Amino acid sequence: MSDQTVIHLPLTKASAEALSPFGQIIGSASGVEPMAVDFYKGAVAMSYPVKFTCEHPVEVSLANLDRRPGEVRYMERHFQHTQAFIPLGGKPFVAVMAPPGDDDLPDLSAVKAFLFDGSAGFQLHLGTWHEFPFAMEPETEMIVLLSSQTGYDLKAKDAVTEEAFGPDLDKKDIAARTGTLFQFDLTE
Repeated sequence: MSDQTVIHLPLTKASAEALSPFGQIIGSASGVEPMAVDFYKGAVAMSYPVKFTCEHPVEVSLANLDRRPGEVRYMERHFQHTQAFIPLGGKPFVAVMAPPGDDDLPDLSAVKAFLFDGSAGFQLHLGTWHEFPFAMEPETEMIVLLSSQTGYDLKAKDAVTEEAFGPDLDKKDIAARTGTLFQFDLTE
């Protein structure tokens, strides 16, 4: 596409405040104070930074990420669950998101790239547009909590556009539909 617009996204440090239009931090950076559990003589404290929502069985999957170009062509959103990503091993990663909205496409002026240092994960609000996280280091592992319906919806992708739609998922080729490609630098 010769008339494609490329938007370079600066990396914004992930924080509870910065992420609030898109989702919530899972980790000590959430700002939710832990409370001692009645057992274990105070040696265990629990906090509840997010409330996971899902209309179908929840799948706990392990994603192994290797580096790929910092380029966002597709974005998706979920209607029936609040997908969560939890890093293992403390490796940094980038997550690109746009806030939920009623329109058929994300608000391109609101797309942000968040840099996570690997000490915390995140949960998306229902309807938050996003691309699967990008590893900054090889062999980055991440737990992904998602609806079983998402897998069914992804399997029904269009053979030509590779877009997918179903009860839970709306995955679109943003670059083809809008002529806009988002890029960011994974070396920051």
